[in-house]
Amino acid sequence: MGQPTLVLASASPRRRELLARLGLTPAAINPADIDETPHKGELPRDYAKRMAREKAQATASGDGHVLAGDTVVAAGRRILPKAEDEATARKCLELLSGRRHRVLSAIALRAPDGAIRERLSETVVMFKRLSSAEIDAYLASGEWEGKAGGYAIQGIAEGLISRIQGSHSGVVGLPLYETRTLLRAAGFDIA
Repeated sequence: MGQPTLVLASASPRRRELLARLGLTPAAINPADIDETPHKGELPRDYAKRMAREKAQATASGDGHVLAGDTVVAAGRRILPKAEDEATARKCLELLSGRRHRVLSAIALRAPDGAIRERLSETVVMFKRLSSAEIDAYLASGEWEGKAGGYAIQGIAEGLISRIQGSHSGVVGLPLYETRTLLRAAGFDIA
């Protein structure tokens, strides 16, 4: 029996790059189109897991496995938005400046029979205290666009982070240890 078929429920080039580090190329890219609005009072951990699960369930796969993920930046109980404009990114960076926050990266793998396996990676990240000039320079880079919490750890922002405890790949968008564990359990040949 050959390698199972994998469908990635994400258009994120970062998730594809991270998956390639495990030696896997998805047979198809089929981003899920779901409502990503948090429920009233929903905690960040629960929200991340629900989003990954709902994306896996909403994605067509034929007879393949569907891998879906969601990354949430949380300051306490607050879920920070994906920065779609500079004002939102600035608010996120001002909030995160000089303090710890959590990045929750949930993944869900749906088997052809509909069974879902899930994992969650939790990483603590701390930004240095950011000056107005540093925030302005980061915003000018544009790498914050569409990023949860208004930053991309795999870019310039990494030089502004004083401490990280947990999964770097999880902060980028796909926790490799947890992903590898799920895929191997589903029969994928990963060294």
